[in-house]
Amino acid sequence: MARHQAFPGRVTDFDIRLLRVFRAVAECGGFSAAEAELGISRSAISLHMGDLERRLGLRLCRRGRAGFSLTEEGREVLEATETLLASLETFRTEVNALHDHLRGDFNIGITDTLVTLPRMRITHALAELKASGPEVRINMQMEPPGEIARAVLDGRLHLGVVPDVNLPASLEARPLYHEVSRLYCGAGHPLFDADPAPSALGELDAVVPSYPLPEGARRQHARLHATATASDREGAAFLILTGAYIGYLPEHQAVPWVAEGRLRPLCPDDCHFLTPFVAITRRDRRPNRVLDAFLEALGRGGDEDVAAGGSESAGKRCY
Repeated sequence: MARHQAFPGRVTDFDIRLLRVFRAVAECGGFSAAEAELGISRSAISLHMGDLERRLGLRLCRRGRAGFSLTEEGREVLEATETLLASLETFRTEVNALHDHLRGDFNIGITDTLVTLPRMRITHALAELKASGPEVRINMQMEPPGEIARAVLDGRLHLGVVPDVNLPASLEARPLYHEVSRLYCGAGHPLFDADPAPSALGELDAVVPSYPLPEGARRQHARLHATATASDREGAAFLILTGAYIGYLPEHQAVPWVAEGRLRPLCPDDCHFLTPFVAITRRDRRPNRVLDAFLEALGRGGDEDVAAGGSESAGKRCY
């Protein structure tokens, strides 16, 4: 076959199939010997070889009474074929390895104080992610809920953990747990050693949050005499611990101070509320294997949608 135009266009799947036939023929030493290797008839092999030679514009082999042999061009094409097919196998192996090895960054934002929750779904999921992807770099940010939601929307964070309050519809929220909050006063406060009626609390100096609250929390805070504000729960704890203010804190956050005799709950059967917490991601997010692995681990945390931070019965009393 005379040499003519160079191989036209791009290499297609059909070309690769033809090259695999050619390699098998060359390795087996002829068309007949390649029948068993390829599982097709000698005539089909002949057609495939003819197609390949026409597409390449080269004569690849000689066949006849003298037997089968590769032309000089055939030997060079065989060498190039081995390189190409080896590269394809390397590509396949490396892509398959991606399913076994997680790599990249995982940016997560969490609102304050959640680390003291007894139900450690976030902690356990992070531990599982690190175990399954040792090369994953976890970047943790502690921010107010509104800032976390904005960072998830603009792509700075892959996932956030925030209260389920006034979230944009463009965020997907996965329920995590409900957090119990109770009303507290600090040591030195006039009520610390008293048992006040709920009606008496409205005259006392109180700290109230400046961040959005669920409906139950808004009703409870409306009963207080707000003379101070706090941008987060840690700020509220600072003020309550002065002994000059009453205010609501998550029960799990207050437990150590209650045990030390520095805080006590006020009217515990009446003054409490639940805050639902969720994991948020963008609804239109792109596929991300690291984030997907974390969400799977988070989903294996079990049914913890009770009062995380308090007893289940306490959670059922709250509204």
